[in-house]
Amino acid sequence: MTYCLAIKVDDGLVFASDTRTSAGVDDVRTYNKLHVTEVGNERVFVILSAGNLATTQWILNAVRRDMDAADAPISLRTVKHMYDAAEYLGTLSVRAQKESTYGQYSNVDFRTTLILGGQILGEDPSLYLVYPEGNCISVSPETPYLQIGESKYGKPILDRIIRPHISLEDATRCALVSLDSTMKSNLTVGPPLDVAILPRNSLKITHRLRLDLDTPYYAALKKAWGENLERIFRDELPKFDWEAQQQTML
Repeated sequence: MTYCLAIKVDDGLVFASDTRTSAGVDDVRTYNKLHVTEVGNERVFVILSAGNLATTQWILNAVRRDMDAADAPISLRTVKHMYDAAEYLGTLSVRAQKESTYGQYSNVDFRTTLILGGQILGEDPSLYLVYPEGNCISVSPETPYLQIGESKYGKPILDRIIRPHISLEDATRCALVSLDSTMKSNLTVGPPLDVAILPRNSLKITHRLRLDLDTPYYAALKKAWGENLERIFRDELPKFDWEAQQQTML
């Protein structure tokens, strides 16, 4: 019941997520899945989460405790590289799952998948997918985005549009269309939508949005996307030979 994505382009990073955690007939719940940590003007981290909420909260609480503890052996405040931060989150995730599987809850699925993105002063912006097993992978020039949760419905638009050279604004619009396409086909993904934009070398989130169905910008984007898809399908796609012949006869 989640869809989160992060995009890396030459100008920086874009993060987006839904907030729905359950979608029963009379029980719709939401939870923030986009978490931002900024440390002065030297580093910024964004964590997206999909999976067990208890595990996610355990990880986030551990991150905050380690950052506040002067004697913590490692924290997001002290890691030297983004890859080290991704490994650190993976270690916390494994610990959280092990501690949760003891006792009466041993049959519950406590796995959580994370996306970590951000920038540390002196490095390029980075994106990592952190698996429940604790290992991680980064984006590549061929696939400059990451998805977790209900990824299949929103993937085609990303494959067609996302390239390293496009602007942060176009990447953000693409992320919103990807989320909208997912919500159209899967009721377990739903609004409000959270968006965060991290320009290269800004070392802080410059734009953070929460968009609901009636938010004017999102409503206009959703309407324009739907109407233009219908128009292109109806008027712009090539016709079959027999259609052209029928039009000639008329």
